[in-house]
Amino acid sequence: MLPEYAKVKLPTDENFFLTHDRVRSHRLHTVCEEAKCPNKTECWSDGTATFMIMGKNCSRNCRFCSVTHGHMEPLDPLEPLMVAQAVKEMGLSFVVITSVDRDDLPDGGSNHFARVIEEVKKLGIKIEVLIPDFRGNRDQLDNIMNAKPDIIAHNIETVRRLTPYVRDPRANYDQSLEVLEYIGNKGFITKSSIMVGLGETIDEIIEALKDLRSVGVKIVTMGQYLRPTKMQLPVREYYDGKKFNELKEIAYSMGFSYVASGPLVRTSYKAAEAWEAMVVGH
Repeated sequence: MLPEYAKVKLPTDENFFLTHDRVRSHRLHTVCEEAKCPNKTECWSDGTATFMIMGKNCSRNCRFCSVTHGHMEPLDPLEPLMVAQAVKEMGLSFVVITSVDRDDLPDGGSNHFARVIEEVKKLGIKIEVLIPDFRGNRDQLDNIMNAKPDIIAHNIETVRRLTPYVRDPRANYDQSLEVLEYIGNKGFITKSSIMVGLGETIDEIIEALKDLRSVGVKIVTMGQYLRPTKMQLPVREYYDGKKFNELKEIAYSMGFSYVASGPLVRTSYKAAEAWEAMVVGH
C-alpha cells in the first residue's frame, strides 16, 4: 500500500501558479514536471524550481526515470538567456540547473550547459548543477567546471549491484565515481544521491556511501524511490522515517559535511539549505 507521505498534495498557494506561469512563459522545462517530482507543489509554492535544460527528451532510458526517451531535439540557442531571465523574475538567490543526457551531440551538450551557467552567474547568485556523466569525457567535464558553478552534483542513483538493472547501459557505477573524483580533485564541492526501495540492502547502501566518501563527495542525499508511472520499475520496499534517520547518522559518521535523508528527499530538495549549512555555516 502507498504510504501517506507518497500522496502528493494539490497546489493552492499563489506562488505555485506564479512559478508555473514563469516557467511556461519562457518555454522552459523543469525536472519537477518531467520527472514527476513529489516535491513540486512545495517547491513551486516557495517560488523555486530546478531547471532542466537541453530539451525535454533524454538520449538515455534509465528504468527508474519518467523523462521521455529519444526523439532528440536541436538545442535552443536562446535557452541560456531565457533561464537567466526566469531566474531574475523569480528573484532567486540560489538556483539548481540540471539537464537531460545528450549523447547525440559531439560535446554531450557541455558547452551549452556552460553557457547557461555563465548567463545565470551574471546575476550574482549561487548555482548548483546536477550533471550527466558525459561518458567520463574530461574535456566535457572541464567545460562545465570552467563556467564555475558553486556545487556540482552527479548521481550514482543506486547501489553497485543494481546499477545495470536500474540505469541505462551507458551509465556505469565506477564511471560515476570517477566523474565525482575528477571534479572534486579540481576543488569543487561535489554532491551525489541514492534512491532506496529498489531491492538494495542496508549493507549495500553503506558500501555506496563509503564509495562516495572515498572519492571526496561532501554532500549526499537519500530518498525513497517512487514509481512515476507503470512504465518504470516497481517499488520493492518503502522505508520509514526511522530507517532514513539511521542512514543519516551512518553517513555523518563517515564524514559527509551535509546529509539529507528522508522519504521525499531528492537531489535538489532544499539545496540552498545544504549550501548555507556547509559553506556559510562553517
